[in-house]
Amino acid sequence: MPEAAVRGPPGRKRHSGAIPASGRRDRVRSMTDAATIADAHALADAADARSGIVTRAALPDELAGVLARFDATWGEGRTLDLASLRAIDHAGNTVLLAVPAAGRADAAAEVAAPGEPPLGATLGFLGWSGGLHVHSHMNAVDPAARGRGIGVALKLRQRALSLEHGVDEIRWTYDPLIRRNARMNLVRLGAEVIAYHPDFYGELRDAISAGDRSDRFEVRWRLDAPRTRRALTGAPQPAWSAAGGLPLVADFEHVRRADPAVASQLRTASREAFAPLGAAGLRPELDAQGDYVFTADDPDREP
Repeated sequence: MPEAAVRGPPGRKRHSGAIPASGRRDRVRSMTDAATIADAHALADAADARSGIVTRAALPDELAGVLARFDATWGEGRTLDLASLRAIDHAGNTVLLAVPAAGRADAAAEVAAPGEPPLGATLGFLGWSGGLHVHSHMNAVDPAARGRGIGVALKLRQRALSLEHGVDEIRWTYDPLIRRNARMNLVRLGAEVIAYHPDFYGELRDAISAGDRSDRFEVRWRLDAPRTRRALTGAPQPAWSAAGGLPLVADFEHVRRADPAVASQLRTASREAFAPLGAAGLRPELDAQGDYVFTADDPDREP
């Protein structure tokens, strides 16, 4: 897919093909109203309560634990160093953690054990390519605690804090072949795919990717858009009109570990399916079965 420019600083282009999405606009962002911010924190609080956790900004003494959670997920030396994490945190970005709820009103003020990885952690930093946004770079959860909604709770807290600081868009990348991540991003949170980046990170040798090609979808999460509000209330998503699609295996990560050759074939097939989307004016969404459909529908359309 040819490189497509997205407005930003002069001379800047995206890494690879952008997928058109109606509603994209360059604009001067205004401070979000107090009611929307309060509602966003209330939604994050409710997610915390369901998961039995407290999500909040990491304290300086907890940064080594945040790094330990990232290292436990991707492998030591495969993420970033403590000095860089301290600088990112000091500059005022979203370095968040999830700790067990203690059942007391001051639970969020408690300090996690120094150097001990929390149940979950998220790292995001400001970007301005294509408009001011938070780039959510890492979101990691203890494998023993997965399935409790901790990853979603961290994202919801990141959303509330971003809105509080006048930022109404978060972006991140994910492996398009991992169905559970696609469902969380597109259906549970209401983000939308805006670009496909083959080999975005080059060859990865971390504990998750095991030498696989680092093809990624880039998503943007318009924090107060109709599709986001619909997703966060659990309302059904539209039955997207389809001009093609791609079925997903239930557990690509298992396939990648058990049979790398089959995983490589799936990756190649996905490249052939995703590469033409931008030029065709299509983007991927998930259908009710958890497979991709390629659609030109307005991302904010009603069901």
